[in-house]
Amino acid sequence: MASLVNAALCAVVATAFWSLLGYAVARRVLPRALTVGAAPVLGWAMHSAVALPVFTLIGFSPASVLFVSALCVGAAGVSLAIGAPNAEPDTPMVPAWTYAAAALLALAPAAAIAPKFAGDAVYLAGPIFDHSKIAIIDAMARQGLPPINPVFAAAGGPGALVYYYLWHFSAAELALPLHATGWEADIGLTWFTAFASLTLMMALAVWLGKDQRAAILVVVLAAAGSLRSVGHMFGADDLAPFVADSTGFAGWLLQSAWVPQHLMAASCVVTAMLLVVRYAQAPGVALLLTLVLTVVAGFQSSTYVGGVTFAIAALAAAPILFAGIDRSRRLRFAGAMAIAAVLVGCLIAPFVAEQLAMTAARHDPTPIVVSPFAVLGEMFSPGLRRYLDLPAYWLIELPIEFPATYLAGTIALWLALRSKTFGHEKMVLASFACLAGAGLAVSWLLASTLGDNNDLALRAVLPAAMVLIVATAVGILRAPRRVLIGAVALTGLVLGSPETTYLIRSDFAGQDVPDGKIFAQAPELWAAVRRVAPPAARIANNPLYLQDLTPWPVNISWALLADRSSCFAGRELALAFAPLPAARREAINEQFIRVFDGRGTAEDVSEMATKYGCDVVVVVPQDGAWNNDPFAGSADYRLAESRDGRWRIYVKTPSGS
Repeated sequence: MASLVNAALCAVVATAFWSLLGYAVARRVLPRALTVGAAPVLGWAMHSAVALPVFTLIGFSPASVLFVSALCVGAAGVSLAIGAPNAEPDTPMVPAWTYAAAALLALAPAAAIAPKFAGDAVYLAGPIFDHSKIAIIDAMARQGLPPINPVFAAAGGPGALVYYYLWHFSAAELALPLHATGWEADIGLTWFTAFASLTLMMALAVWLGKDQRAAILVVVLAAAGSLRSVGHMFGADDLAPFVADSTGFAGWLLQSAWVPQHLMAASCVVTAMLLVVRYAQAPGVALLLTLVLTVVAGFQSSTYVGGVTFAIAALAAAPILFAGIDRSRRLRFAGAMAIAAVLVGCLIAPFVAEQLAMTAARHDPTPIVVSPFAVLGEMFSPGLRRYLDLPAYWLIELPIEFPATYLAGTIALWLALRSKTFGHEKMVLASFACLAGAGLAVSWLLASTLGDNNDLALRAVLPAAMVLIVATAVGILRAPRRVLIGAVALTGLVLGSPETTYLIRSDFAGQDVPDGKIFAQAPELWAAVRRVAPPAARIANNPLYLQDLTPWPVNISWALLADRSSCFAGRELALAFAPLPAARREAINEQFIRVFDGRGTAEDVSEMATKYGCDVVVVVPQDGAWNNDPFAGSADYRLAESRDGRWRIYVKTPSGS
């Protein structure tokens, strides 16, 4: 199981290392009040965007990571020693004690990924479902770069990983030198991501609001839950059938646990928008390069947030930025942004090419379509919902999911943009308003077709959520109607408190399920598998093994504990990572389930050895194949290890190659 000590070590090292690098840069390109709070995001973004191609060229190993890290620390030290920071002595800074509050709140998403020990059982919380991508971290740490596809590869080859995996790469950077597992690095990086997002918002709120109290308001507002639990007051489990069931479209607290890679991308996008405005006001080469690397990091962490959402927001903000710049500097600014766009395009080109190839392989010509967000439930007919969903998104969905910040933050932004008291900061606020509007509009009208969920809509809202948190905190302290804004925000916090309590409690407690006792013994099983499976081997196990551990069936014990690639890890993971048309993916999934259910044929077993390249097969008592074992009499596999009542491990014979 993941060691909480190792996970904490990963979190501490990540915070110290990336904050140091980020502070060395931030003190030269950002206002003094933002330097400390923005440092974790800025350091992570710049280092990760550069480190990925560097390690792809020189090799990805503990020695190379330590060597490059030492160079980065040395360069940061030199920068701190020889240069003076931006001078703004009268600007209030984020109080030190509020960083402790942010660190405490960040424990909730990290706890959601950690194992929960209860007697002879180990339980998991719901967000671990999306962290089945831990297999990617282990694969990079084990087999280097460019990353192999740990979920599926035709004929057992390495297979190319097509995903926005920069966040997972940075977790592998932590795992290698610290000798941590991918699971431990994921826990530590999830905490760091949540903490970095909070410190960025705290710094922005204090800087814009000119009041240190804004920092703690950010922490409180980030913890706000939705209104969906209000249904419990009326004897209902949810707000259905008036509204549709929750799909993961939610605020900071829920998404920080489920999708930290998208949250980090949102933090990069918010930082990038700030850097664009800073460049418009005080251009410089260092600032331009910082902007480029931050945009690249956002895109490579989430195409939906750092790519689609940021591009739309930048286009929306462009006229405002041009209007706010002296005419004599507009041409220079446009040229600099064009250069930045070209540099970003060059750096993300490999990711874009791979994703286009994946789209072609899936026979999906429309990965993004225009499709309004589904809001209303079965109380309304499908024909009526088609029209009512359009206004219901703004009037019902957003107030439900963001009760403390949507209305309050919108009012605060509107009043700030009309006020004369914000001065030169108004361009920042206007750009943030464009970013919030773009995120909300993308979620409203666009949909991704990859997978079962509309991930584009679910994740594009994150930059908007961050902007609204900052705007609400500033508005409560500085806006002309701050009493109104505070009352609206407080009402939302109170009504959303049952959901907040539920989310935090479930993050720490996990789900009490029967498979928890079997999962507690899984590390021993996968250690036995590793004894007979070389690092590059691909294994096959039941895709539905221990499916009760997660909200939806996913091969979670393999993802968390195997540290070996799979020849087919199951439908849920294949949706995101396997370059297969939908019909072919479903057929393979059914074939693997059939085999491990004990209904497989000799031809099915032969195809596992030859067609799918399954070097090792794991059968356990929970499989129907335990009592009707199709591998026992197969010429393609031989029994390598067995333990009565626990497991059988088969390895491929030369004839099965």
